[in-house]
Parts: sequence; C-alpha cells; structure tokens
Amino acid sequence: MIKNRLGLLLSIFAVLLLLLAACGGQEAEPAAEESAPAEEAAPAEETSNEDADCSSDEVFCVGLVTDVGEIDDKSFNQSAWEGAQSAAAAAGGKADFIETQDAKDYGANIGLFANNGYDVIVTVGFAMGEATAEAAAQYPDIKFIGVDQFQGEPIDNLAGLVFNEDKSGFLAGALAAMLTESGKIAAVLGTDLVPPVVAFKEGYEGGARFINPDIEYISTYHPGGMDVAFTDPEWGASTTKQAVDQGADVVFGAGGKTGNGALIEAAGNDGVFCIGVDTDQWETVPEAHPCLVSSAMKLITPGVEDLVAAVQAGDFPAGNFFGAAGLAPFHDFEDQISQEIKDKLAEIDAGLQDGSIETGYNPGG
Repeated sequence: MIKNRLGLLLSIFAVLLLLLAACGGQEAEPAAEESAPAEEAAPAEETSNEDADCSSDEVFCVGLVTDVGEIDDKSFNQSAWEGAQSAAAAAGGKADFIETQDAKDYGANIGLFANNGYDVIVTVGFAMGEATAEAAAQYPDIKFIGVDQFQGEPIDNLAGLVFNEDKSGFLAGALAAMLTESGKIAAVLGTDLVPPVVAFKEGYEGGARFINPDIEYISTYHPGGMDVAFTDPEWGASTTKQAVDQGADVVFGAGGKTGNGALIEAAGNDGVFCIGVDTDQWETVPEAHPCLVSSAMKLITPGVEDLVAAVQAGDFPAGNFFGAAGLAPFHDFEDQISQEIKDKLAEIDAGLQDGSIETGYNPGG
C-alpha cells in the first residue's frame, strides 16, 4: 500500500515538472513600448509606414505631442491622436506621438518632430500654447495645429483648433436639469487653470439654470496642478461619491481620466445619470454605459483631420479654426429621453447657434 502511494506521488510530481518546464519555455509578452522621452533622438509609436523617412519630400508625416495628460485618456488626447492617425493614413503617410512627462519638455518634444522632418505637428492642450507659438516661429516651413490654443495674433503656419465648449456644456446642463429628480446635479472637473474646462463648467451651470433657475449644482475642480488634474480617476470617483451622497443624481465628468473616474463611479449608483465630455464617451468608456446618457462633445478628431487636409490642399488657415460642438447621441437611453426633452434641446441648440440664447460664459471675466 505504501509503495502504491509512493508511486502515485512520484507520478504526480513528474507531471508537475513537465508542466513547469512547458510554462518556462514560453516567453512573456513584451510590455508596450512607451513614448520617447525628450532626450531620445527619435519619436516613438509609429502607426503606419514605420520605415518611411519623414525628411523625404515623398513622405507625409504628422507628429502629435500631448501635454502631461496621457494619450489613452479616452477623451481629449485620444480624440486628437485618432484625428492625426486617420489624416496621416488618408495621405499615405505616418503618424507618431510623444507623451510629455514634464512641462519643461514641451519645446524639446516638439523639436524631436521638427528636426526629423515632420510636415505637421499637432500639440494638444491650452498649456502648450506658448511653446507651440515659439516652435512655429522657429520652424516656418512646418505647419502647426494647437488644439485648444486660442490665437490672439495669427501666425502664418499655426492654426488654433478651438471650440465653443460653453455651448456644448450648456446643452449638457439643460439635459441634466430636465433629467434630475432630486433637483441637484454635479460636475466633476479638471483644473480651472484651463479655460476650456471653465467654459464647460460655466456652460453646464448656465444650461441647468436656463431650465430651472432654482436648481442646485455641485461643481468641483481638481485641487491639483496641471500635472495631475487630468490623470486622477480616484479623485474623480471619490468626488462623485460625495456629490451623489449629497443628493446629486446627474454627474458631468469633464477632465480626462479624472472625469472618466467620475463617470464610472456614477455608473455604480442606481438612478444616477452621467454625461461625458470631449468625444462620444459611449464609444470609449463602456464601464459608464449604465449611466451615460450623452456627452458634451467638441469634435476634435474631425477638426484635426480637416486641418491636416488643409495642409495638403495648400489652404491652411492661420489663426483660429472653430471646430463643431454639441451633444452625443443618447444610445441605449434613446427611448428614455422624452420627445419633449429632445424638442427642447433642439430649440436650445438653434438658439445657441443664432445667438438668441447666450450661455453666460465670459472668457475674460
């Protein structure tokens, strides 16, 4: 009996050794390559024609530099990157990106693309405006697109892709006010150091008051600086939880990954609606589907595509280029949104477009 048991144990041990040997013979999947830091000699993340030489007149290249936010934020940066990729592909060229890790590297990261012969450089975010203008002056033969960078003085080779965030925010606020049952809504936001974020917030509150002058709202900016305000989903979630605990039943998340955290937290609460930002976040944040009724969009992807196409057509616009803004579709909530609400939103949108309705946002005040 003992021998039988010993034989059985030895057999099991031999099988385990074989399994371990088989597992040990497989290589681990390599980690995803990170974008090149400023000190490296070439940009990273090539998406097409990766062996092409951007210094050649035959190759059309688009480079994108983010602010300290991340490329996969599922809203702002990702939308710009998708536009750069599709525009480069349509031109038979290639697109690369660099994620900025520190604001002091703005100029160096832009220079990586400029010195490697890229035709178009897209810089993403208000904070990159000064560095972009300086680079445009330094490299007059390269076209620059500054997303969310309003141009006070036109530069021939620089177009600021800007949006009326207050208008799409106004529509989001009006929708929130017509959906709330508690009479209290919330906004969880990135930093107030970025004017478009402030425009979204002011528009949201203005739209809500347009529907119900007595509505209550809890609007909270991230307390950190530019380096963390858009990459803090934990803070977004905890701030949303506080707002919901205080009775808010509609939450507007506007702040990159920070806002995504707000949406996902809201999705875990029955009877709470949430509204995304920048792009149609139904497509990018599926975790928020249980609450995501719409998104306050600024159409960054087609805006970047249009400007890159203008470079190729030889009619690149200097100064400010206004992209479209508005609400995303209701998706699974289509049947829950009454025709009365839809008609009211259409009426408001028309009024915003013809100027008969003002958002109340004052960029200078």
